[in-house]
Amino acid sequence: MLRQLVELIPSHLVPKLARVHGVDRQSRTFSPWSHVVALLYAQLAHALSLNDVCDALRLWSTPLRALRGATPPSRNNLSHANKTRDCAMAEAVFWQVLGHLQNTFPSFGRGPTRGLAWRFRRTIHVVDATVIQLVASCLDWARHRRRKAAAKCHLRLSLRSLLPGFVVIDTAREHDIRRARQLCAGLQTGEIVLFDKGYYELAHFRELAERGVFFVTRAKDNLACRVKKRLCRGLDPRVLKDELIVLKGHYARQDYPGELRRVTARVKLDGQERILVFLTNNLEWSGGSVADLYRCRWQIEVFFKAVKQTLQLADFLGHTANAVRWQVWMALLIYVLLRFQAWRSAWVHSFSRLLTLCRAALWLPRDLGELLERYGTACGRGGSLAPPRQSELPGFSAYLMGQHG
Repeated sequence: MLRQLVELIPSHLVPKLARVHGVDRQSRTFSPWSHVVALLYAQLAHALSLNDVCDALRLWSTPLRALRGATPPSRNNLSHANKTRDCAMAEAVFWQVLGHLQNTFPSFGRGPTRGLAWRFRRTIHVVDATVIQLVASCLDWARHRRRKAAAKCHLRLSLRSLLPGFVVIDTAREHDIRRARQLCAGLQTGEIVLFDKGYYELAHFRELAERGVFFVTRAKDNLACRVKKRLCRGLDPRVLKDELIVLKGHYARQDYPGELRRVTARVKLDGQERILVFLTNNLEWSGGSVADLYRCRWQIEVFFKAVKQTLQLADFLGHTANAVRWQVWMALLIYVLLRFQAWRSAWVHSFSRLLTLCRAALWLPRDLGELLERYGTACGRGGSLAPPRQSELPGFSAYLMGQHG
């Protein structure tokens, strides 16, 4: 099972990137490919320590060699590789594999043909960040408070495919708004981007509007503005106000001199109905569509939950910034590989259930697609995984026949 997952990575890719980033000069007994396989295994097996990874791979060293000659590492080799090998290689491996899968299988990159993303007929992006808690006593580079340390993952997620479009991994000390322009640099004219209040900056909104990019965000409570025109609320009972506004204040008008649309609507969040105020530069959508767009921002929270709670981002195998970034990039790579397997097998259940099944059958000599189908959850066809004689208790069939005879 492990071999079927890691062989989705092109065979030439890791050696090529190792030469580009100078990693091959640092590897003598522990190859870059073995390093990548070891960290992918750590994510799949939910390994808690270096000994957990090294001892398990040494135990399965024979089937491990079938993975293009990968070898089990020693504790010192794996620790030194995480510390010294450039994490830019891990980032490059992630983006190259994601691009390879999307180009080879275009349907995988487009995502499902239903939902709000297809109703708007535009590419919709969600921008947000999540904090990954670390140990302050060991990770001084990530300390952002007196007794707290954390890394922060800034991410742009495509709402259509639910795959990352841009990722920045940094310390939690840096504010979200400093990464907003970097995350939105690749957006094209006509596309839509959704923000929360952490990315609120009027000058950045003006730049997006000048590029023809539509945005939807939450309005600040102390927003100073003047209502220029009251728009029709339409037939949606959720919409309370729909207004065209201009900003007050010298610096606010200098940052965003144009018109903004402010929509006040009732939105159900966490099972409770709340009144929220939204800002957008689009004047054609209905007020209900603006509220629906912002509700779709929750998809990135689902993505963060799948990565942080399902994969191994709670216990780190190294204390340096380089080691943490290696582990985060490999976690994102495993997410993409499993999402691809789920798409190919028409898996309809949760990501956590898929990972649990793969972890349980990691070293079994079975076809992964067939396993998902026979598991009874992929295509709706159930089946027993045990041989016929083991699927029932000994003598149980005879007992049932005697009862009904």
